[in-house]
Amino acid sequence: MIAEFGLAALWLAAALAGLQLVMGVSALRNGDGPLAILVRPVAVMQGVLTVVSFAALVALFIRTDLSVKLVVANSHSAKPFIYKLAGTWGNHEGSMLLWVTVMAGMGALIALLERRLPERTMLATLATQAFVGLGFYAFLLLSSNPFERLPEPAVDGMGLNPLLQDIGLAFHPPTLYLGYVGLSLAFSFAVGALLTGQVGPTFAKVMRPWVLGAWIFLTIGIAAGSYWAYYELGWGGWWFWDPVENASLMPWLAATALLHSASVLAARDALRAWTVMLGVVAFSMSMVGTFLVRSGILTSVHAFAVDPERGSFILALLAIYIGGALVLFALRASSIAEGERFSVTSREGALVFNNVMLSALLGIVLLGTLYPLVTEAFGVKVSVGPPYFNPVGAIFALPMLVVMAIGPLLRWRRDRLQRVRSPLIAVGLLLVLVLVGLLVWRPFGLLPLLGLGLSIALMVASLLPLRGRRLRHLPLAVWGMVVAHFGIGLALFGMAADSSLTVEKLAAAQTGDVVAVGPWTVKLEAVEPVAGPNWTALEARLKAQYRDGAVVTVTPQARSFWTPPQQTSESALLTRWNGQLYAVLGNETEDGRWQLRLWWKPFVTFIWYGGLLVALGGLLALLGRVATDLRRRSAVRQIAQRKNEIAKVRGA
Repeated sequence: MIAEFGLAALWLAAALAGLQLVMGVSALRNGDGPLAILVRPVAVMQGVLTVVSFAALVALFIRTDLSVKLVVANSHSAKPFIYKLAGTWGNHEGSMLLWVTVMAGMGALIALLERRLPERTMLATLATQAFVGLGFYAFLLLSSNPFERLPEPAVDGMGLNPLLQDIGLAFHPPTLYLGYVGLSLAFSFAVGALLTGQVGPTFAKVMRPWVLGAWIFLTIGIAAGSYWAYYELGWGGWWFWDPVENASLMPWLAATALLHSASVLAARDALRAWTVMLGVVAFSMSMVGTFLVRSGILTSVHAFAVDPERGSFILALLAIYIGGALVLFALRASSIAEGERFSVTSREGALVFNNVMLSALLGIVLLGTLYPLVTEAFGVKVSVGPPYFNPVGAIFALPMLVVMAIGPLLRWRRDRLQRVRSPLIAVGLLLVLVLVGLLVWRPFGLLPLLGLGLSIALMVASLLPLRGRRLRHLPLAVWGMVVAHFGIGLALFGMAADSSLTVEKLAAAQTGDVVAVGPWTVKLEAVEPVAGPNWTALEARLKAQYRDGAVVTVTPQARSFWTPPQQTSESALLTRWNGQLYAVLGNETEDGRWQLRLWWKPFVTFIWYGGLLVALGGLLALLGRVATDLRRRSAVRQIAQRKNEIAKVRGA
C-alpha cells in the first residue's frame, strides 16, 4: 500500500497546485477576498503532500519492494543501505519526484514565512510557482510514474549503476537540486513582480535571501559533484566541460549575477529590469540543463537517467515557461522604471561590469554546450572542450577578477579611483612580483601563469575591505563577501596549479617495483583479491613516501560488480596540505606486470576548499540578512506594542 499511498499523495498535491493557481489568479483579478486568504495554506499543504509522496518512494527503496517497477530497475537486495537510500534519486523518475518535492517545498516555505512582499505580488508569485509545478506534476503522473507496479513481483532487482554506488550520490544530487530547483523561486518572484509592476528595493530584499539560499546549495552541489567525478571516474580530472557539468554551471553563473544585481536594487533602487530578467534567466538555465541531461540529445559520462522519448515533454515545458516569461517581460519591461542612476566609478558600476562578464561567460558555456547539437542536426559531429572554453572564457573571466578585487573598495553611487589608489598600487605590485617570481621559477603557459598571479592578488585584495575596521562589529554580510571572494581566489589558485604543476606517471610494475612521481616514491607491495557486499575486486597495496617522510599505504582497486555486471576503477587518494597523490590500478599485462597510473597534483584540494569557502561566504551573508530581518520584526512588534499601551492609557 505504500506505493498507492505515495501516488495518491502526489495526485492530491497536483490537484492542490491547480487549486492554488486558480485561486491565486482569481484573487489577483478580483482583489483581496476569501480566496486570497486560502492561497497560502493550500501552498503549504501542497508542499507537505509532495514530501509525503517522496518519503513513500524512499520507503519502497529501503524495503527493496520488488513489486515496484522503479525499485526493480534501480536497486538490489544485496546493496548496502546507503545505496538503497540514494538509489531513490539515482534514476529518472525518482530524480523528477525530488525535483517536484523541492519546488513544492520551496513554495510552501515562502507561503509560510514570507510576509514582507506586497500581498498582490505574493499572490502572483505563488500562482506562478503553482503554474510551473503543474507542468512537472503532469510530467510525473502522465509519463514518469515512480510508483508503477509490476504485474508480478520480481525475484530480485537489477541493481544500481556501479558508478553511482558511492557515498557521493547520497549528498550531491539533493544539494544540487535544492539549488537548481530553488531558483524556481527567483523565476516566480520575477514573474509575480512583472504581473503587478511592483519592482523595487522591497522586492529585491525579499527575493535576495531565497536566491542566496538556493545559490549556496548550488555551489555546494557543484563542488561536491566535481570532487565526486574526480575520485570516482578514475581519470584524474575535476572538470571536463561535460554537458552535465555545464548544466549546473549555467544557472550558477546566472544566479551569481542575479545576487549582485539584487544587491544594487535593494541598496540603490537601480537595475530593476535587469534584476527581473536575471530572475527569469537563472531558472531558465535550470530548465535548459534538465532538458539536456534528461533528453539524451547530448551524451555524457554523468547522464545516468536519460530518456529521449520523454525529453520532448520537458522541451514543451521549457518552451511554455521560458517563452511565456520572455513575452511577459517584453510586454511589461517598459512599465518598470530603471530607478536611480550611478557613476561608472562606483560599487554599482563594478557590480554591473561583473554582471556583464558573468552573462558573457554564461553565453559562452551555453553556446559551447549547444553547438555540437546544432552541427549534428546538419550531419556534422564535433566536440567542444577545453580548447574552446578555457581561452574564450578567460577573455571575460580575467577582467572580471580584476574588477572583483577593486569593486568592494569603492563607495556606492559615486567614487574616485584616486581614493583607493594606495591599496590598488600595492595589489598591482604584488601581482607583478608573483608573475616575475613564477617566470623565474619555471616556464608556464599564459593562462596558468595569469591564473596563479591573479588568484594570489585576488585573495589579498579580498581582505582589504577589513582594513582599518573594527572586525568584531562588522556586519555578517561584509564577512560573507570577504570569505566568498577569498574562496574564489583560492579555488582559482587550485585550478591553475593543477593544470600547470601536475605530474603524471604511467607504469607497468611488478611486485617490489618502485615508481617515482613528482616528490613521491611508490612501491607496489602486492595485488590481492578482496570482496564487498555486492562486488569483488583486485586491490593493489602501495607503499607511498613523500621525500624522506613516513611511509603510507594506499589501496586502489579494480572492482567487478555482478548486478549489473560492470567493472570500475576505485582510485586511492593520499592528501597532504599541498596536494594529493592519486593512484589507479589498471589491468595485468601478459608478462605479469600491473598497470599503474599515478598523479601528483599540487594544491588540487584548494579547488574544493575554495568552493566550500564560497558557500560559507554565502551562508554568512544569509545569516546576516536573516538576523537583520528578525531584529527589524522585533522592533516593529515593540513599536506596535508601545502604541497599544499608549492608546490604552489615553483611553483610560
